[in-house]
Amino acid sequence: MKQTTTIFGGYAGEYADFATAGLFGMRSGEKAMAAKEKRETVPVFFASDDNYLPFLDVALSSVKANASKKFDYKIFVLHSGIKGKNAEKVMRLSDDGFQIRFVDVADHLKKIAKFLQLRDYYTSAIYYRLFIVGMFPQLDKAVYLDCDTVVLGDISELYFTDLKENLIGAVADGAVASVPVFSKYTKEVLGIEGKNYFNSGVIVMNLKKFREVDFYGAFCEMLAGYDFRVAPDQDCLNLLCKDKVYYFSEAWNRMPQGVANGEEAKLVHYNLAQKPWHYKGVKYEEYFWQYAKNSVFYPQISAQLQAFTPEMARRDQEGGENLLKLAQSESEREDNYYRRYLAK
Repeated sequence: MKQTTTIFGGYAGEYADFATAGLFGMRSGEKAMAAKEKRETVPVFFASDDNYLPFLDVALSSVKANASKKFDYKIFVLHSGIKGKNAEKVMRLSDDGFQIRFVDVADHLKKIAKFLQLRDYYTSAIYYRLFIVGMFPQLDKAVYLDCDTVVLGDISELYFTDLKENLIGAVADGAVASVPVFSKYTKEVLGIEGKNYFNSGVIVMNLKKFREVDFYGAFCEMLAGYDFRVAPDQDCLNLLCKDKVYYFSEAWNRMPQGVANGEEAKLVHYNLAQKPWHYKGVKYEEYFWQYAKNSVFYPQISAQLQAFTPEMARRDQEGGENLLKLAQSESEREDNYYRRYLAK
């Protein structure tokens, strides 16, 4: 397959030099300079669509601002139809030691769409992180971050953490642990204690181990065999990684809904409805606006905050209430996942 040089890059197999140096997308002189410095590569993945590009831009700005000069950061944005003009705005952040590439996963999405009830591409984006294991065979490890995050520490610290034989590195989900209904759900539907259920928006994947156990195949089989209605990808990840999780400090996935452990935040995750571009007074909002104010998308982001109506807030509240009801009903189902597959 011919190598592409556009910002909408293809799959990892197209980059022969990545396997040896991780230097794709660079001119020969730049490669020589980077090779001389022998900087290690830190691969970081996001998934986005056009609507979330402004918040991706904020997240990327925060990653870049706190990145070490000792490493090369390779940023991959997985998507299924982002417009080139919008992507070009984000690409201004691409720099020596911080390279950004957009990767279209539409073909991979079609393969799993046969057994997934996908309402739209925004919904399907939660599955993109699972394509990494097959699309980037040269990688043994990778960081994945949701776009509604702001990184306050050096993300290389997460990447270089030794996961040992664990499949994944993650943070226990503070939003789940702090809500009794959700904790009941994870225990009675998934067989996982709420305090051990991790959030999939900030993870380090042990891709080498993923391949050894055919993680992607097992994930697809699980999704095809049971309708996980509360948090599809996150529930599956927790089930497949059970007892094979390296738990990072809560500081690496600080949420407005969770309880802080006193350690200074290294990453803030505006999970669920707690978006500072929708509401004023969101906990930790100052970190978001610190980077948003310098974004080329700031006018759009600011306009979203101003345009957010009480009716929209009411729908958010209803959505949260419905999610709680759904978790409760799944816990009570006689044929839920735990009773069907795990109960003895």
